[in-house]
Amino acid sequence: MQNQLSSLIKACKKGNQVAQMQLYDQYAQAMFTIVYRYLNDEEEAKDVMQEGFLKAFTNMNTYQPTSTFGSWLKRIIINQALDTLKKRKLEFSNDEVEALGIIDDDDWSFDSSISKKAILAAIEKLNEKHKIVVKLYLIEGYDHQEISDILKIPVKTSRTHLSRGRAKLRDLLKSKYNEARY
Repeated sequence: MQNQLSSLIKACKKGNQVAQMQLYDQYAQAMFTIVYRYLNDEEEAKDVMQEGFLKAFTNMNTYQPTSTFGSWLKRIIINQALDTLKKRKLEFSNDEVEALGIIDDDDWSFDSSISKKAILAAIEKLNEKHKIVVKLYLIEGYDHQEISDILKIPVKTSRTHLSRGRAKLRDLLKSKYNEARY
C-alpha cells in the first residue's frame, strides 16, 4: 500500500492526471468530511475541497515524505476551509486574549451518558472562533503551536479560545446531561 502511494505521489509530481485522480479518489471522502465540519454547507464544502486538491496538486513538489501524505493534504484542505471562513470576515484578534492561568488542555472528559453526536452538535453551537479552535484541537488533533501557525494567531489566543470554547461546551452539555437524567 505504501509503495503504491509512493508511486502515485511520484507520478503526480510529474503531472500525471490519472495518478491525480487515483489520489483524489483515495482521499476525497475523508477531506470532504473535514471541510464540511468547518463550513456546514455541502456545496461549499465540495468547492473548497476541490480547490484544496488543486492547490495540493499544484504544489505537489513541496511534499516531503517526512510526514504522511494524508496529513500534508489535510493541512492544505483545512487551510483552504479556514481561508473561506476568513473571507466571511471571521477575524481573530489579539485583544481578545485574556490573562489565563495554566489550563489542562487534556481534560475533555464528558459524562458517559452524553453521546458523541450530542457533543458534536454542541460544538456547532459555539461561536465561530471558539468552534474552529475546538475542532482543530479536539477533532483534528493539532496542538496550540500548530493552531497558532494555521490561524496566524498567538499560541495564547489559541489557548484562550480553546478554554472559552470548552467552558461553553460544558455549559451546553450540562443541560443535555440533566435532560438525560429525567
